[in-house]
Amino acid sequence: GLVIDGQTLNIIFQGGLEEKFLALTKHCHSVLCCRSTPLQKSMVVKLVRRQLKAMTLSIGDGANDVSMIQAADVGIGISGQEGMQAVMASDFAISRFKHLKKLLLVHGHWCYARLAKMVIYFFYKNVSYVNLLFWYQFFCGFSGSTMIDYWQMIFFNLFFTSVPPLLFGVLDKDVSAETLLGLPALYKKGQ
Repeated sequence: GLVIDGQTLNIIFQGGLEEKFLALTKHCHSVLCCRSTPLQKSMVVKLVRRQLKAMTLSIGDGANDVSMIQAADVGIGISGQEGMQAVMASDFAISRFKHLKKLLLVHGHWCYARLAKMVIYFFYKNVSYVNLLFWYQFFCGFSGSTMIDYWQMIFFNLFFTSVPPLLFGVLDKDVSAETLLGLPALYKKGQ
């Protein structure tokens, strides 16, 4: 691991040593930046995103973490003693740091699986509807007449666009929460 403070980060950013800093951090399992300013925090996140082309996640619990949370791809705010500024600026909010594991490993896996299935579902729904209209145009001689009544179209979209996402959101859990917490390697399955 690497622990680096704000003064050292200041030297790195002012001296043009970003590439050497990134080369060093690539060899570490974890990097901790302590006693750094909000600007330095966001600059580290932007540096990693820009140079390494990596997806970033920032976690913060106070107003000094807002710029870092907004600079990251995914921001997590922890509501706590320092106020709600980080929570208001974040994509996800948790009450305690210990809930991070469940948020990432369980809800992250479920969300990814549900979104992947819903994208496939929406392609299926739209392709089937367009195919229906395409073949109807051959039947009616490309006259431009409508095949489906306006109310039927409304109900088609209502039932095939709103009900399945709700059912997927409530019922679809491909793996139980206990299994996902016990086997963190399942997080990569969706990728």
